[in-house]
Amino acid sequence: MRLPSLRRRRPRPDPAARRAALLAGPLVGMGVLHFAVPAPFDTIVPPWIPGPARFWTYASGVAELAVGTAIARPASRRLGATAAVGLFLAVYPANLQMAWDWRRKPWPLRAAAVGRLPLQYPMITHALRVRAEA
Repeated sequence: MRLPSLRRRRPRPDPAARRAALLAGPLVGMGVLHFAVPAPFDTIVPPWIPGPARFWTYASGVAELAVGTAIARPASRRLGATAAVGLFLAVYPANLQMAWDWRRKPWPLRAAAVGRLPLQYPMITHALRVRAEA
């Protein structure tokens, strides 16, 4: 006869919560980087956007921190995931600017800059899935 274990079993992780954490974590991390090391972000702000680049670096950092935090909280997850879609669309011009500015850099950097462009699509679809599951 097998005796019952005295150890508490961990509940199985919720796949929807895991997907939300996979979205929130990088957003919060990138938001922190916007303040810790702003110079690289300043360089990819498109020149046609009015105002100083540093303002937009900090503004997008605040947005990433807010959106990531909202996604991390179950009570605000749906709103946060919706905002993430808007954020990913809003920062796309900076990704385009980076790809343009890096067109003459060595091929690995060029490939990284261009490779970022199609990654917005799975990020947006991931945010939409998190939104639907919230």
